[in-house]
Amino acid sequence: MENHDVLVQRKGHLGHLVLNRPAAMNALNHGMVLAIAAALDEWETDHGVATVLISGAGERGLCAGGDIVSIYHDARTGGNESEQFWRDEYHLNARIRRYPKPVVALMDGVVLGGGVGISAHASHRIVTERSRIGMPETGIGFVPDVGGTYLLSRAPGEMGTHTGLTGSMVSGADAIAMGLADHFLDSSHLATLVAELADRTATAAVARYGEVPPASTLMEARWWIDEAYASDDVGTILERLAHVSDPAAAKAAATIAAKSPTAVTVTLAALRRARVLPTLEDALNQELRVSLRALRWPDFAEGIRAQLVDKDRNPAWTPATLDQVPADVVAQAFANLGQQELGLVHEDNG
Repeated sequence: MENHDVLVQRKGHLGHLVLNRPAAMNALNHGMVLAIAAALDEWETDHGVATVLISGAGERGLCAGGDIVSIYHDARTGGNESEQFWRDEYHLNARIRRYPKPVVALMDGVVLGGGVGISAHASHRIVTERSRIGMPETGIGFVPDVGGTYLLSRAPGEMGTHTGLTGSMVSGADAIAMGLADHFLDSSHLATLVAELADRTATAAVARYGEVPPASTLMEARWWIDEAYASDDVGTILERLAHVSDPAAAKAAATIAAKSPTAVTVTLAALRRARVLPTLEDALNQELRVSLRALRWPDFAEGIRAQLVDKDRNPAWTPATLDQVPADVVAQAFANLGQQELGLVHEDNG
């Protein structure tokens, strides 16, 4: 089934998937997820395809995330379409990580939310000086998903906790330091790299243009990040941030305090739980539980309204403060879904 929102191209030994909604910064919709999955299915058994490439059309970035406005409207009428979208999307995230052929992801420009899900699980993850990567979910009353809790929980120290709670974007250098990316290239080399992937192996082509990344700002800030975020309580983290001399800590505290109290509480719990889960599939199973519960939170619809619909940037969170978040909200968020469980299992073919 043809889908103009994803261009499926072949050149030499390269299968190239181009997210093609540049006016929407290539935000993922359900049809795009299905089109990518169909191409991966076809190319897996096609001996003429040696490498898969994922990139975005336009100059602004790979992907600004899922089509949140569509989810907003669906949530107000039951949320059935959103649930199926997430199921297919999470299956795709796991598929990319386990794909038997090299998957090269060009994480150039803005890469947020769902964009991280289709790129940061790839085998060859490329960032540039223009990369701005993040999981901004707490700002819309939601919780990092698409395997984001798995990735962030495995970043060195508490860098992932800091990034997940604040919802802030990081540079390409930071993404490499956090384990979200592998290779740093100057954006001027991207077109040549794409051309060479048609004939050369992914590893050889990427190695030819890879550079030593700049210093990671987040890595240099670990002296206060690791200490301040080493708590399982958001209130305690905010208190610790308030006593750090670095102005960046005060900015982080103010940013977290402005997010949905429910979302940051559950996000911290999700990161702590994901840290001890053995596989990406386990984390995705957990994320679907949280996503379906978050769909019913008043903060999810309110956060999208404030950021993307009315764009007044002034959400009225319910409850409004951390100390008003119900004690059982975390237990409810992670409760088993029964027959609705995602049910992903990691099958080791090695």
